Formats: sequence, structure tokens, C-alpha cells
Amino acid sequence: MSRPTGRVLTLLELLQSGGTRTMAELADRLGVDGRTVRRYVDHLIDLGVPVEAVRGRYGGYRLAPGYRLPPLMFTDDEALAVLLGLVAGRRAGLVPTAATASETAAAKIRRVLPERLARRLATVLETLAFTEPSDEFPAPDAGVLLTLADAVRHRRPVSLRYTDRDGRRTDRTLHPYGVVAHAGRWYVTGADPGAGADRTFRLDRIADARALPGEFAAPGGPDPVERVLTGFATAPYRHEVTVRVQGTVEQIRARLPAGIASVEEPAAGAGEGWPRVEIRAERLDWLPPLLASLDRPFVIERPGELRDLVIAFADRLAARARGS
Repeated sequence: MSRPTGRVLTLLELLQSGGTRTMAELADRLGVDGRTVRRYVDHLIDLGVPVEAVRGRYGGYRLAPGYRLPPLMFTDDEALAVLLGLVAGRRAGLVPTAATASETAAAKIRRVLPERLARRLATVLETLAFTEPSDEFPAPDAGVLLTLADAVRHRRPVSLRYTDRDGRRTDRTLHPYGVVAHAGRWYVTGADPGAGADRTFRLDRIADARALPGEFAAPGGPDPVERVLTGFATAPYRHEVTVRVQGTVEQIRARLPAGIASVEEPAAGAGEGWPRVEIRAERLDWLPPLLASLDRPFVIERPGELRDLVIAFADRLAARARGS
């Protein structure tokens, strides 16, 4: 794109944002002189864009009232990707002005979508849940996401072709409870009738998703976000750690969220005030400082290797505190 063409489009963008833009403001924003601004305005008028000149002390240029740009031509995948990006960005902790801009941009896109696609995208946005901000939100396959979102909303079973982390491919049936974006990835959680248990699947590992006849009852218990985080905390790993911590479940959860550990309140009379914490981890080296951050008494039940690491960590802290 040539620089003059790019500046003409920038001028149109400035005018479309609303209000009257003074000649001085436009010249400054475009990096040109007033005569060039007038020439760019003439280009827009030649293209059928109704630009009005406003005279007076605060005069300049504005778009004629009621003018709207033609709707952009998005494919289903493109419209889905844009809206998901806007939603994910807003949930990722944008500053207020950027968050407001993403909301208005999403509203503009949804206004010009065909009714069929608008309904399907609305279903996706209504069924999504988010856990925490992330630096990256890769969009899943549009067809898979749309199918799963529709199944969540209408409580319909789906068939999945899934590849697990070991590369094994299986065909599964799922009663999907919800779609969750967590730490830069997308997941669907639900009941697997074949396994007789709840399962969570990564959307980027689903090659095909098809709706099946019938319905399933809405589940009780935890919401989809909690189910996904609990699944991470209880997934099989190299080390299974069990620790008793003195304190309340709320105090422990402040340092050990559901995505890291499961916390079990002891039964009455069975060591009250010392909930059992279970953590599954591939490595143990990050656990000593985490346990120290609890600032509460704890007893390591297993593995013995973790006790040695905690003792070594405490010795290093003590040595550094003494300056040796």
C-alpha cells in the first residue's frame, strides 16, 4: 500500500470515529500540510464517501450524519477469530480505554453479521468461561468450537476424534458441560459415558466434532472452570505429594489454588485443623519455596524426597540470613 493511499484510509478512520476534526488536527495526525489534507478529502469524496466541510472557528471536516462504512466480508472462521481475540483481550486485563475499544469493536462486527452466523457466534460467547489472563490465546478450529458451544448450550452429546499427548487417536462420546480458556489453551469438559467419568479435552487435539441425537441432563456440582482446574490438580504426574497443613481450607487456597492442589477438609475428630493437601508434579524442586510461602505449620506425608529438599532449602535460607 502506497503512503498516500494509507494516509487517505487513516483520514477516513479519523473521520469515522465521530465529530468534527479540525484542519490542524488532521494535518498533524497525517503528517502533511493543509493543502494535502484537502486533496485527501477530495479523494474520499470521489470514492463516494460524504465528507462535509464545517466552517467557523472550530471548523474542519466530518462525515455526513448517518454514513456507515460497508460491512466487512468475513468468512465464518475470520469472524470467529476476530471476536474471540477481542473477548480474550478484554479478559486479559486491558487498560480501561483499550477494553472499551474492544467492546465497541465487537459490537460493530456483531451488528453487521448475517443472522445465522450471529446466532452461532453468540452461542460461542455465551458458553465460554475464562480462568486467568494469558499472554497467548491461540484460536481453536472454528468448526470444532462452534459444534461444542452449540452442544453445551442445548445439552446435546457429541462425538470426538481425539489425539492424546502420547499420540494415540480415539473416537469418544462426550456430554459437554462447558468450554474453558485457561493459560493460553482451550478446553472442553464434560462426562465421558464410555469411561463413566468426567473428562477434559484440549480443543487443539480434537480433529472432528459432530453433534449426536438426544439430550443429557444439566450437571450439578462445580462449574466448568472448577472442573477444568480440579482436573489439572488431580492429573497423573511423576510425583504424588501429600502434605498436612495447619489452617483452614480458605487460608490454604490463598496460596494453593485449585489448578495446583486439591485440599481435603479432615473429618470431625480426625486431625481437625490440618487439611490434607495433594499435589501432583513432574518435579519437586519448586515445592519447598511454595510450602514456605504458606507461613503455616505443615507435615510432609509423602514423598520422603520432598522432606530432604525442604530441609536443604531451609538450610540455604538460614545460611544466607547469617551472611555465610
